[in-house]
Amino acid sequence: MITLFGIPLPALLGQLLLGLVNGSFYAILSLGLAIIFGLLNVINFSHGVLYMMGAFVAWMGMTYLGLNYWVMLLVAPVVVGVVGMILERLLLKRIAKLDHLYGLLLTFGLALLIEGLFRSVYGVSGQSFPTPSSLNGVMNLGFMYLPTYRGWVVVASLLVCLVTWFVIERTRLGSMLRAATENPKLVEAFGVNVPLMVTLTYGFGVALAGFAGVLAAPMLQVSSLMGSNIIIVVFAVVVIGGMGSILGSIVTGLGLGIVEGLTKVFWPEASTTVVFIIMAIVLLFRPAGLFGKEK
Repeated sequence: MITLFGIPLPALLGQLLLGLVNGSFYAILSLGLAIIFGLLNVINFSHGVLYMMGAFVAWMGMTYLGLNYWVMLLVAPVVVGVVGMILERLLLKRIAKLDHLYGLLLTFGLALLIEGLFRSVYGVSGQSFPTPSSLNGVMNLGFMYLPTYRGWVVVASLLVCLVTWFVIERTRLGSMLRAATENPKLVEAFGVNVPLMVTLTYGFGVALAGFAGVLAAPMLQVSSLMGSNIIIVVFAVVVIGGMGSILGSIVTGLGLGIVEGLTKVFWPEASTTVVFIIMAIVLLFRPAGLFGKEK
């Protein structure tokens, strides 16, 4: 059997693939954060609880209303996006011109409030979420058996990330969004409703978190703590990629997921801290992040 550094090659490839699954979640969550910061200059610390909310909305729709997974994969992100737009109009809009710290503190408070509400109703024990029947089973990749659902997660995440990147970086709408961030008065002069555009952009950013929550639900137990368990890592991914960098969030999220997977093979004790070690090293040599722009 072929080995690499004493590790059987099939086992190594399998761990790489599992790392890619985790990286898919990092990528889609950090993408939402990057959109909100890059276009709206808001450090959204409530992103983790909105990810949790997406999973819970899907679970409630299936449990109480009898809706299937595919319906909730579309409905839950919309619900989370609407909640995000309401929060932006009622609260974040009022501090838009203040320092970033105010936005961080406000969204941190919102995160504690929303998580507390879910904990008071559902506790901290997880709720089981069934895998859709069409995605049950495994795929034989030759070197490992990959659960079909995990393969679906990678494909769906990559597709959403690439489409989002294309819209923001390569279309007229994306150009308008960036222009509205840099010079809102000029864009308003062309008849564009900038406040509405800001609200919709924030809603889309948090809808990505809700979408990730639905994707994660069959792999994890739906819990009020699931957002707080991942948000710190996702923030580290955004910092490494470059605050506000769309491409940086996608590439760094996927790459760090793979690095984390490899670390579990060669140095398991460091697997939970390797992302933060990389973040410290990157900030030492490139404070703006790998894809960020130096000011």
